[in-house]
Amino acid sequence: MDLVGVAARLPLPGETVLGDEFVMMPGGKGANQAIAAARAGGHAVFLGAIGSDSFGVTLNARLNSAGVDTAHLRTSYGASGVAVIMVDRAGENSILVSPGANSTFTDLTEAEERVIADGDVLLCQQEIPVGTVIAACRAARAGGTRTVLNAAPARELPPELLANVDLLVVNESEAQAITGTETPDVPGLLALVPRVVLTLGGDGSRFAERDGRDEHVPAHAVEAVDTTAAGDAFTAALAVAWGEGRDLLEAVRWATAAGAVCVQRLGASSALPTRAEIDAQFER
Repeated sequence: MDLVGVAARLPLPGETVLGDEFVMMPGGKGANQAIAAARAGGHAVFLGAIGSDSFGVTLNARLNSAGVDTAHLRTSYGASGVAVIMVDRAGENSILVSPGANSTFTDLTEAEERVIADGDVLLCQQEIPVGTVIAACRAARAGGTRTVLNAAPARELPPELLANVDLLVVNESEAQAITGTETPDVPGLLALVPRVVLTLGGDGSRFAERDGRDEHVPAHAVEAVDTTAAGDAFTAALAVAWGEGRDLLEAVRWATAAGAVCVQRLGASSALPTRAEIDAQFER
């Protein structure tokens, strides 16, 4: 559940800033990307866990109302995951995540492994235990399913995970955390995975492959209101487009349009665009 406060600027450490708006809405990177994928026209099956609290009830309802398949969604006794998000009037944000039920998702059942093997694309994030992400990517590789890892929040990526990732999606700080460099090192990332998309905020993104393609994809010129779920909209649309068989560079361009629609709205799951909205932005 995202608890979002808006103020003229973000507070400094130890400082209290008077905000002027507050909203509470379902979020979480996994759920956001599942909803974004469904709205972008994909058939999204969600694997994850919610808590037994009132937030869990709302999270489940939001997934279902967005058209996400929740047949395998787990409920764990205790709290759901919560994100406390501060947003300034320039659209920048600071986020604190308490994992809650996400931390209980520590293995995969045979049924969940079959779901992964039957998919076109597996899309993973890092708000669940890394061992589960590794198991999911291994199941995808065994079943011939392509894997996309959005390495957020940033943390060390074990070699056994990287060995089963087909496409890595990271922002600049995440790229630096993975390679241990002061600036994003795309060649260094390509030494670990075969394909990389480096998102650059208002500067768009960079798509690179080991076969030599290295392209900058510019951002769309829009007025940003809130960047909270822009990365989720982008990554999910990218996965949908790749699953549909589009060339990856074209998929990145389409995903850029999804991110551009998203940043013009406040919130996370409520800001995610439909396929028609992405197509309209893409054509501009």
